[in-house]
Amino acid sequence: MDYTIIDAHSHLWLRQDTIVNDLPIRTTTNGRSEFMGEIRQMLPPFMIDGRNSAEVFLSNMDYAQVSAAVVTQEYIDGNQNDYLLEVSQRYPKRFFVCGMCEFRHSGYYEEAIQLIEKGFRAIKIPAHRLETSQGRTLLNSTEMMRMFRYMESKDILLSIDLAEGNLQINEMKEVITECPKLRIAIGHFGMVTKSHWIEQIKLAEHSNVRIESGGITWLFNEEGYPFKGACQAIRKAADLVGINKLMWGSDYPRTITAITYKMSYDFILKSMLFTSEEKAMFLGRNAIAFYRFNNPIQLPYIKNMSE
Repeated sequence: MDYTIIDAHSHLWLRQDTIVNDLPIRTTTNGRSEFMGEIRQMLPPFMIDGRNSAEVFLSNMDYAQVSAAVVTQEYIDGNQNDYLLEVSQRYPKRFFVCGMCEFRHSGYYEEAIQLIEKGFRAIKIPAHRLETSQGRTLLNSTEMMRMFRYMESKDILLSIDLAEGNLQINEMKEVITECPKLRIAIGHFGMVTKSHWIEQIKLAEHSNVRIESGGITWLFNEEGYPFKGACQAIRKAADLVGINKLMWGSDYPRTITAITYKMSYDFILKSMLFTSEEKAMFLGRNAIAFYRFNNPIQLPYIKNMSE
């Protein structure tokens, strides 16, 4: 069976240079970054200039036969709005990009309006990083709810990574109830491997909510390829809310410091827990419909020298 593959969770940046929780995150050399007081391998070591560019990602996508990708954002990478808008204009068939506001302080409602007016069709909230010295920004706060209603009225998608467990579940339920037509994609597969992850999955019982698996190979990193535990978790979620509510995501490029980009999805292809139809839905068909990719390109298989 031929599969059209869509990556529902990836990242791009030209350079990391930011501060989170008063700690620096900065690109150094050989794919490494200063990360909150230690040196971490942020990119594969052959990306020596530290640039996590669209062009390098496209090369990986073409090799792995991934037709298109959703580019989300995270505070640890710094704000990438300007670059992502440029990327979406340069490669409109290959990338669906999310804008990101400064949600840790008030004023993001107006910022979101500006991003939408510039052309962003989605807003990303790294909701697991909303804790500040002044307290946590609540997802059901007055300003948040005002923004969500505006997004709903403009048909702007919400991409969100929740804090692990059930900390923000009731807040999200209020958002879903108040904005039943707001398309919502919840990342990191509900922080599977952490307690109460299934409560995040159950949010997809609502018609406007989907779950994407960005970071699932990171969460099952100790288990390693072929990530049988991850397959079992996806099967459990599919049985609970339906395979039509689930989408594959890689969390590129962080996850490919441990595995190749293609390995971040081919463990699903090799699993016996899913039918061919379920694999087609999870790996691409669901994301095509939810993010509204129009006629994604078909990529040929290129034989390796090792074959």
